[in-house]
Amino acid sequence: MRQVGIYSGSFNPIHIGHLALANYLCEYSRFDEIWFMVTPSNPWKKQQALLPDDLRLKLVQLSVDGYSRFKASDFEFNLPKPSYTVNTLKALSIAYPDTSFSLIIGADNWVKFKQWLNAEQIMAEHQIYVFPRPDYPIDYNQQLPDTVHLLNTPLLNISSTFIRDAVKEGHDIRFFLHPNAWPPLVDYYNKLKDINH
Repeated sequence: MRQVGIYSGSFNPIHIGHLALANYLCEYSRFDEIWFMVTPSNPWKKQQALLPDDLRLKLVQLSVDGYSRFKASDFEFNLPKPSYTVNTLKALSIAYPDTSFSLIIGADNWVKFKQWLNAEQIMAEHQIYVFPRPDYPIDYNQQLPDTVHLLNTPLLNISSTFIRDAVKEGHDIRFFLHPNAWPPLVDYYNKLKDINH
């Protein structure tokens, strides 16, 4: 059975930190593929500084192109909103019965995982891989279910907020993103600047 890791997020925008983590997991773990699950904007929730859905998806597609074990996914775009992980995983399992889906999350999300909808069900039905995040150290000695795996992946302290702010301020930080993603991101902000002036 094909092993796929679901790396879900707003990817606002995707940057080399996201890509390096997923690359590491593909090369040093059991995954055949990792799907970057772009989370759609929630019409009932205020989305501050969230880039348009189609742009975020396009930047992911451009960034993963050429590496056969990465896939950009808009699967959640077609699910009822808000998007709950338990529902997404169930829908994925129905749509791809020949695939085993695991969840990849950061330590910041693991801290509040028990507050997620049907968290116990997710842990019972899927493998969960937790990677370290800045300011969220992982206790590797804690007792956890067999389905939860604590990772010791390289830590790249890069944030999408930093990238958005830098581009808006006119800084050339192209090396923080995949080369294919830099031009359309800059173009978006340039057009936004023209509209606002």
